[in-house]
Amino acid sequence: MTLGSSSDRHAAHAALSSVHTANLPALFAQLGISLVVSTYQAGKLILVRADGDALNTHFRAFVKPMGIAVDRSRMSVGGANAVWHYRNVPAVAAKLDPPGKHDAAWLPGRVHVTGDIDIHEMSWAADGELWAVNTRFGCLCTLDAEYSFTPRWQPAFLSALAPEDRCHLNGLAMVDGRARYVTALGETDTAGGWRSNKARGGILIDVASDEILLRGLSMPHSPRMYRDKLWVLESGEGTLAQVDLKTRTWKTVAQMPGFTRGIDFHGPLAFIGLSQVRESAVFSGIPLVARLRERTCGVWVVNIETGETLGFIRFESGVQEIFSVAVLPGIRYPELLAFEDPQLGHSYVLPDEALARVHLRSEAELRATPDYHADQAIAFYRGKRLPEAIAAFRECLRLDPRFPGATYNLGVCLGDAGAYDEAIPELLRAAEAEPERAEIYNSLGYVHACSARHADALRWYERAIEAQPEYAQAHFNLGMTALLLADYARGWREYAWRWKTGQFTAFSSPLPRWDGRDIHGQTLMLHTEQGAGDAIQFARYLPMVAARCKRIVLVCPAHLMQLFSTLAGVAELRPPGEFRVTEFDTWLPLMDLPQVLATTFDTIPAEVPYFDLGALRRRHGDQPRVPPAAPQRRRVGLVWAGSPTHDNDAQRSCRLPDLLPLLRTPGIDFYSLQVGERSQDIAALPSEVTLTDLSPGLADYTDTALVLDELDLLISVDTSVAHLAGALNRPVWILLPQVPDWRWGLAGDTTPWYPSARLFRQTVRSDWHHVVAAVAAALAAAGTA
Repeated sequence: MTLGSSSDRHAAHAALSSVHTANLPALFAQLGISLVVSTYQAGKLILVRADGDALNTHFRAFVKPMGIAVDRSRMSVGGANAVWHYRNVPAVAAKLDPPGKHDAAWLPGRVHVTGDIDIHEMSWAADGELWAVNTRFGCLCTLDAEYSFTPRWQPAFLSALAPEDRCHLNGLAMVDGRARYVTALGETDTAGGWRSNKARGGILIDVASDEILLRGLSMPHSPRMYRDKLWVLESGEGTLAQVDLKTRTWKTVAQMPGFTRGIDFHGPLAFIGLSQVRESAVFSGIPLVARLRERTCGVWVVNIETGETLGFIRFESGVQEIFSVAVLPGIRYPELLAFEDPQLGHSYVLPDEALARVHLRSEAELRATPDYHADQAIAFYRGKRLPEAIAAFRECLRLDPRFPGATYNLGVCLGDAGAYDEAIPELLRAAEAEPERAEIYNSLGYVHACSARHADALRWYERAIEAQPEYAQAHFNLGMTALLLADYARGWREYAWRWKTGQFTAFSSPLPRWDGRDIHGQTLMLHTEQGAGDAIQFARYLPMVAARCKRIVLVCPAHLMQLFSTLAGVAELRPPGEFRVTEFDTWLPLMDLPQVLATTFDTIPAEVPYFDLGALRRRHGDQPRVPPAAPQRRRVGLVWAGSPTHDNDAQRSCRLPDLLPLLRTPGIDFYSLQVGERSQDIAALPSEVTLTDLSPGLADYTDTALVLDELDLLISVDTSVAHLAGALNRPVWILLPQVPDWRWGLAGDTTPWYPSARLFRQTVRSDWHHVVAAVAAALAAAGTA
């Protein structure tokens, strides 16, 4: 019974966010349903549940989840190399926090290891046996305890059972509890042969007769028999189609703005998964890509009688691919428990005759046990209710001072709550009790780092690595602290362990990583990672790298592409997606460039600006984006908050009211470059304060760059906009927390990374008052323009 280490909060996570049409919560409530959705690309199973006036999207991590088979009592999920089996235990749902909210709880039961068979759709037969589409071997299979899988049917045109994905068999429709119809992307019998005609090579096969019923489909998926009609998703067209089995034709019922894959029905409604496919090798040349430049990812709700779209859930970030969609009828608010969930420790499924002999403790008896309070504490912690979690762990320890893991978990909770001086003694007691446990030392390093005791933090991280030499998280945390202390040689080396922590998605390629040597005849692929600020900061290396290779292909997100197109030395810009190995010779993450180029604190390349504002102006016109200033007045931009998903956002961001002393400085026109939800803070400002909101015109970083060019100064907390101002060599004042991000160091009001930046630092944790006062004084001292 152990919580995740506090140090996990040093890691970066992709934001997982969604929006939905306003009618869907009421529709879900009226129908009494919820959804379970799989996304192999994001590695998540998503429970979509109505929660008042909103839809709640609840994410659970899996390794490449794809096919889902589910009914009211059981669920099976196909993954990278296994099938996970779950059972719904309503009695456990009643105990989940908050009480009375959940009406289903899926508990893990068994795992069947299949090997990498690229498992696609799954369904139960009438006898309860689970059938699965084994795409790698091109067959339908069942699972047997003695074997990885048992082949049950294969298309007649395949000459062998081979792990070569010869036809990309993918979809399965059951009729009367028997496997009846399947889809495949090609009628081909060679390894990957379907790829050559993926746009129109799709087929529908009758399993009972081995006959091909339809040819010429565009990447078909998800055949389903519903209301005595056969439906199929023509994914390459982005459509839902109905099949006429008599005439062997199909007609389009609805067209949608994405790659359609994954469908389930309820009443007259179809719930259809959409994926935001890229023009990669897999998806290039299909009709959908030609029809729509921008595709959408989400779940669309369609009336199958009219073809009308009634609503949708759209994933804004973090999720680009949907595989399976399943409706949970009669289940409004389900939960799916992880294998390590403490509820599993005292949740049992027994035969009825055994249940009659079970003694159930009363609520009062349960409350008198340390186990009860430990379980409560973990539930509170996962719900981010830290005060309640701390109190529950303290009560657990009062009842049993030696309760396994409770002292350590209490230290973790105190550390996450910012009570570092209380956390340290608890963690030291835990270390005394379990001296071989490396994660305790790692957590001690974390709380010392957060309380600005960095030499002690290094010592504890080293102790964790001594106890467990391959402890990736401790290495990574040590690297972050070393970088903060400007020990770049050690810092870059330890920072490279981030790829082994499981919290960063590494680029996968059989080609070698670049080691910094000259490769004048080769193409180097560089890719961004983590946040936009990191990408902007490390883009400075590209002209230097271009001198060492034939050409650079840079992979970056769409909102940076226009800006990065002005970088010297970049031959080609590409969005994230799949690549052929013939397109480059070697590769490297952008943030590993300082290590391979042996950057020290004294050799940081700081030739600014390295983005070409002139080129951006020529492309977008010279029309002003900021109102002209009156005589003797300056124009100053403000950003007070970063992304709320950032691990340290509570410390690095401030509240807009904290900046009121600045906003009252005479002789200055203030402009907000704040985007996202926090831009709405402007509405609550006092009436006598004027702050002009520029966010409606900031669609991407190009727009922000052009605005910065017109301002006299930017004042910002540690955000990507501050990095952009520094990269453009525009004046920027950066407000930093007591323990800043590594790149700003621990002292001084300047940084070698951005010569135009001036740093204002907290001396007391969470105290913005003195920082803002110093900025206001500096602003007033600067005088008028």
